[in-house]
Amino acid sequence: MTRIAVLSAGSWGTSMGAVLADAGNQVVLHARRPELADAINSRHENPRYLSGISLPERVTATTDEAEAARGAKVVVVSIPAQALRENLTRWTPLIPKDAVVVSLMKGIETGTGMRMSQVITEVTGIPSDRVAVLSGPNLAREVAVRQPAASAIACTSSAVATRLQNLAQTPHFRPYTTTDVVGCELSGAVKNVIALAVGLATGMRLGDNSRAVLITRGLAETTRLGLALGADPLTFSGLAGAGDLMATCSSPLSRNRTFGEHLGRGLTLAQATAATRQTAEGVASAESVLQLARRHGVDMPITEVVVNVLHGRITTGQAATRLMERAPGAERYAA
Repeated sequence: MTRIAVLSAGSWGTSMGAVLADAGNQVVLHARRPELADAINSRHENPRYLSGISLPERVTATTDEAEAARGAKVVVVSIPAQALRENLTRWTPLIPKDAVVVSLMKGIETGTGMRMSQVITEVTGIPSDRVAVLSGPNLAREVAVRQPAASAIACTSSAVATRLQNLAQTPHFRPYTTTDVVGCELSGAVKNVIALAVGLATGMRLGDNSRAVLITRGLAETTRLGLALGADPLTFSGLAGAGDLMATCSSPLSRNRTFGEHLGRGLTLAQATAATRQTAEGVASAESVLQLARRHGVDMPITEVVVNVLHGRITTGQAATRLMERAPGAERYAA
């Protein structure tokens, strides 16, 4: 039985912990709140994030970070992307020397433009062939209730990816492997920004045509950025690309789409943040994604509009007009 630490008892960390426990592993969650750790240990439930859903008995929780990481062969990190560097600085001495670190995070670090796996490697000194990324259409609550789902596990080491695949395989969760870490991480980060745009359209009562345009063109600009950074183009038509994008843009369970809907209905940024309650990664990552694109000469008009809305430079009403003002011939069909 493999001991796995999950550093976060949020909705996605807990759901993935349940998957790993169902696959036969011993999973220890790190919870910041004592009452949450107690509920997981005594009632086998995460009442704050996944109320009413039973967790496997192999999932336990602790408020002690060192206890959670002790003896772990795999350390799974699932915290808000912009908090990663600060927390890793504290966690690095606790991570066992031979452990594989798996990122569940989907964001681009503000200021540096770094992907989460790059931050992990830089802060911890762990080589990239022991840092993996899990990404796909994985809405936490659906995964927690064991509805069929699949995901991509990316690592520069195919052997490590395969090992993680075996540790996460269950009758209801199917992992696939890839060595394209860049493509998987960019897909996960940018889809949150596109989901904000789809949420805006939904909140403004625009129809399915508008949403389909945003999803399709959003995939196109994600792909352009990925290719500029050396990603495999096939990644963007797979689970981490189109799959994750469709789920995040279509589901009312999506935090980023929900946040966008609040903005589209006229809420302020602060009001939308309070109403969404959980972290919508696209809000913090949008500016970083746009800066990364500009650095590599990549045109990302949907991302640019989202950034302008978030910063109050344009209204939601102006956003749709901006997207339709593209010069004729500026984009090839399906480019």
